[in-house]
Amino acid sequence: MRIATLTALLPLVLLTSLAGCKGDADKLADKEKELEELRQLAEIDKREMEHQYAEFAAQYDEMKLAVKDDSLVARIEAERQRAEALLAELRSVKSSSTAEILRLKKELATVREVLKDYIRQVDSLQQINLALTSELGEARAEAARTREEKTNIQHEKEALSQKVAIASQLNTTGVRITPLKKNGKEARRPKEIASFAVSFTISRNVTAETGMRTAYVRLLKPNQRVCSAAGTFNYENRSIEYSASKKIEYTGQEQSLTLYVPVNEYLENGQYGAYIFIDGQMTGSGSTTIGK
Repeated sequence: MRIATLTALLPLVLLTSLAGCKGDADKLADKEKELEELRQLAEIDKREMEHQYAEFAAQYDEMKLAVKDDSLVARIEAERQRAEALLAELRSVKSSSTAEILRLKKELATVREVLKDYIRQVDSLQQINLALTSELGEARAEAARTREEKTNIQHEKEALSQKVAIASQLNTTGVRITPLKKNGKEARRPKEIASFAVSFTISRNVTAETGMRTAYVRLLKPNQRVCSAAGTFNYENRSIEYSASKKIEYTGQEQSLTLYVPVNEYLENGQYGAYIFIDGQMTGSGSTTIGK
């Protein structure tokens, strides 16, 4: 009877054992599934960290281009190399090495904070540079305005000086040529002429400088040659002949003069012209016709 009872209980025991084994297998499968999910998450985390490390290294490179301070450039380069070294280390770590990934994640946080600090420094320097550039631009613009003002003032001074120079030039009026005989009476024919009296009036000019002057008379015959050339004087950067000259003291007031040109040469009928020169300028002229 005991044997029959054991025989009857054996299937029940086997079923219970099999059920226990199945429960353990299910737990193991769940554990494996959980570990696989963790590995996948670790892999995703690792890839994201790799991307961030690479991005940080690239940002350091960009910052170096914007910085002129050699000391700051050296520090930025050191941090860039550090980021690249950590990136290389991260790429060599397996996704299952959670401890290493966690350590590199903490390092990533440090690199991020350092990068933020350098970004603030570079931004501050750029703001300072922009301010200095703006100030420099304003200074250059002000210097350009000052130069322009000086140039305009110089041009105005030159124009004023030119006006003063023109205004201060002497002017002669009433230029009259009188042919004279030896007895001092007026001659009518060329062969009677012993000399010419050239009379004129220097106009009043209060802007002209007072003092000694030399007045020159250039008397031209009908053939445009100088009558009785007595010497030369400078006019418009060249030396020309004159017929008579006289030193005078100019006071700024109207002044009448007569210069005499002696004649020791053949004269012909025609028009004679007298040109007056003072201070290197032609100040007036007149003409007369003889023998016609």
